[in-house]
Amino acid sequence: MPAEKFDVIVVGAGPAGNSCAYTLAKRGLKVLQIERGEYPGSKNVQGAIMYANMLEKIIPDFRDDAPLERHLIEQRLWYMDDSSYTGVHYRSDDFNEEAPNRYTIIRAQFDKWFSKKVQEAGALLILETTVTDLCFSGGKVIGVKTDRAGGTILADVVVMAEGVNGVLGTKAGLRPRPKPDTVALAVKEMHFLPSDVIESRFNISGDEGVVIEAAGTITRGMAGTGFLYTNKESISIGIGCLVSDFAHTGLAPYELLETFKKHPAVAPLIAGAEVKEYAAHLIPEGGYNAVPQLFGDGWLIVGDAGQFVNAVHREGSNLAMTTGRIAAEAIFQIKSRKDKFSAENLSIYQKMLESSFVMKDLKKYKRLPDFMHGARDRLFGSYPELVSKAAQNWFRVDGKDKKSKEKEILRSFVKARGVRGLASDAWKLARSWR
Repeated sequence: MPAEKFDVIVVGAGPAGNSCAYTLAKRGLKVLQIERGEYPGSKNVQGAIMYANMLEKIIPDFRDDAPLERHLIEQRLWYMDDSSYTGVHYRSDDFNEEAPNRYTIIRAQFDKWFSKKVQEAGALLILETTVTDLCFSGGKVIGVKTDRAGGTILADVVVMAEGVNGVLGTKAGLRPRPKPDTVALAVKEMHFLPSDVIESRFNISGDEGVVIEAAGTITRGMAGTGFLYTNKESISIGIGCLVSDFAHTGLAPYELLETFKKHPAVAPLIAGAEVKEYAAHLIPEGGYNAVPQLFGDGWLIVGDAGQFVNAVHREGSNLAMTTGRIAAEAIFQIKSRKDKFSAENLSIYQKMLESSFVMKDLKKYKRLPDFMHGARDRLFGSYPELVSKAAQNWFRVDGKDKKSKEKEILRSFVKARGVRGLASDAWKLARSWR
C-alpha cells in the first residue's frame, strides 16, 4: 500500500509549527502536523510572554477566546548585586488599550488553544508520534518516517519546527547540533497566589501585568538572566545561563534559582506562594551568527530550530510565529505557481526573512553574544557590584560633599578595571549594538 501524501508536513506544534500549519491550512493546502507530546504544549508547563502583533497577522480575532493571562503595562529592568538592584521601570496607562500589545500566557494552555485553531482550519494533527527520520529521494526530502507501524508519510515539503534540541535536522545533516555557547539552559517555577495578592504586590488591577527582567551577580559570573512574569493567579519565575558556562563552573541551575528567589528584592514578591510546577528547557541564544541553513530541496526550518531568538530583548515567541507564517507564505507562493519545492525556489523564504524585522533585529545584535560571553565576569560580576555601590554612595546623605562622592565613585571604577579596560568595554558594547 503506497504511503499517504500531503502537500506539507509540519514537525512540531509549538508557536512556530502552529503558525505555519494554520496559515497553510487556511489557504487550502493539505497539511499534516506531527507532535511527539501527549498534546500540544504538554512539554511547556511554564508561563511566557506573547506578542500580540505577530499573532494578529495570523489570527486577527485571537483575543475573543485565546487563554490570555495578563496584559503587560509595566516593564522593569534590574541590574543586581547580592543585596540590591539598580533598575529602570517603564509603566504607561497607554498599554491599557483596547487591543493590548503584550500578554503573559501559560504555554500548556496557549499551545493547546492554538492547535485547536489549526485543526479547525483543516490541518490533520497526529499526537504522541516521533518523527525518526526524513525520507530522501535523489537528495530531496520527500517525507518523513515515524515511530508508528508503517510510519512513512510523504509530502511535497517538510517544515521542521522541532525546537532547538530537536534531532531530526541534525540527524539528517541539514543543520549542526547547537554548540554549548549558543544555547542557554533555563529553569522556571510557577508560584501560585490569589489574584488580589499579586495585584497588591505589583500595584496593578484587573488584567494588568508586570514583567521583571534581571541580570547581574545572580548568575555568579555566568552569561545569563533572571525573570519574573505575573499571571492571573500565579507568578512565573526563572533564571537561565549558557550551557557552556554551567559546564565550566559546575553550578546547578536550580541553585541559581533558589538564590534568586531569596534575593531581598524578589522574596517579598513571592512570599507565601505555593510552588506547583517546575520545568527546565533550552533556549537558543547564539543570535544571527548561529542561524543555520534554513532551506533546501524539500525542506524548511522555523522557530527555535533556526536559532530565532532575540536574546537582548528576550523575544522568542514572536520570532517563532513570524518565521512559521513566512515559511507558510513562501510555500503557498511556490504551490500557487505549481513550481517544484527545490532549494532554489524555497530560497524565497530566506529573502522574505531578510526583509522582515526578524533578521534585521538579529543582524543588529550579531556581535553581542561574543561580547557578553567574553566580558561575562565583569558584566555579571564586578560591574553590578560597582554600580550598586556607586548608587548607594550617591544617595546616602552622610555629610560628604557631592564632588568628593563623584571622585570616589570614579576611582572605584578605575581601580576595578582601569581606564583602558573601561574604555575597551564601553567601545565593544557600543559596537555590539550597531
